Amino acid sequence: MSRVRKHPLRSLTDEERQVLEQLVHARSERADVVTWARELLAVAEGKTYVDAATLVGRRSDEAVSKLVARFNQDGLSALEPHGKGGPKPTYDTAARERILAEARRTPDPQQDGTATWSLMTLRNALRRAPDGLPNVSTYTIAQVLHAAGFRWVAARSWCDTGKAVRVRCSGTVTVCDPDAEAKKKSH
Repeated sequence: MSRVRKHPLRSLTDEERQVLEQLVHARSERADVVTWARELLAVAEGKTYVDAATLVGRRSDEAVSKLVARFNQDGLSALEPHGKGGPKPTYDTAARERILAEARRTPDPQQDGTATWSLMTLRNALRRAPDGLPNVSTYTIAQVLHAAGFRWVAARSWCDTGKAVRVRCSGTVTVCDPDAEAKKKSH
């Protein structure tokens, strides 16, 4: 004997059904969104939650039940991916700025033991500093540097992309590429 559905699916409007049909056949849509659309259409056709889950290659009827409850409450916005996953960043804007300030500082060979920054020497300098970050990892430093536009170059150093030092008659000048941000986001 089957259980009574805790969250029965409300009747779909014509527009909702049309959008779900388009999502099912979309080749450029995310796989999880297509799966959710297929599950909702199966339930709308009268299939049980177990049958809807089996139809898309899943086992959990509870997941289908939660999807139906979300759809009943939010409509088509329930199909939008929610959350990026993974842990939340532990370093705030001030900590990221502290990492960037240290990376922009020219290392002192006597104090830092290096003439160019590597992730390890940068990490050690940040951990030793009185206003530094005692638990920062090289992974976090690399993520912050990449997000800010720094790249590891063949000269074995980190450099700020979009900026170049040029020699002019009047002396050396730093030239900034006005399209640097757009170029960074396109990759």
